[in-house]
Amino acid sequence: MNRRKSLPLLAVLPALASTMNAADSKPKDTPKESAKPGPDSKAATEKLIIGGGCFWCTEAVFQRVNGVKKVVSGYSGGHVVKPTYEQICTKTTGHAEVIQVEFDPKTVTLATLFEVFFASHDPTTLNRQGADTGPQYRSCIFYANDAQKTAAEEAKKKAQSGWKDPIVTEVAALKNFYAAEDYHQNYFNLNWNRNGYCSAVIVPKLRKLIKEGKIREN
Repeated sequence: MNRRKSLPLLAVLPALASTMNAADSKPKDTPKESAKPGPDSKAATEKLIIGGGCFWCTEAVFQRVNGVKKVVSGYSGGHVVKPTYEQICTKTTGHAEVIQVEFDPKTVTLATLFEVFFASHDPTTLNRQGADTGPQYRSCIFYANDAQKTAAEEAKKKAQSGWKDPIVTEVAALKNFYAAEDYHQNYFNLNWNRNGYCSAVIVPKLRKLIKEGKIREN
């Protein structure tokens, strides 16, 4: 399945539908490159870079996690400076589709964020999530400091018990992060009823995580 092609719309979760209608506005511009995230004694929030396949999906999931203040879709882990989406699709940039999660550590812990992360995608498939294939869809965590590295490694080990196949999530030091184009930002909230990929892939994923109590409805 190509996520860029329209698919027959499925029944959409009512609670999500009411929220999406309220969110139907143009997303704000985001900087093309962000400094390395990490804890700051003077800052009220921290930032974490993770990738679990299509960033439309991971963005929608983490926007519904208590304690998360902002989510930015982008690219990380590769060698091309300020890549475009078209370059990412060539599978030659080394970058993965990721999200930058800004969160309040007083409200949500790294352990909780990683629990949601491993529950929201299949971390055992190398360079693939469902029908989306290529290195840009790999499961990855790019840590900015020792605390994030330790938490990521511990979460990866803990999550393995829930999977028969080995988890292949890449855990590596953060090298870069580039915000994706504006039209990728807040994508599900703005396009849930316009793109079949949203209703066929993202909505069922949100339903599952809401039922498990890992994310809120809106």
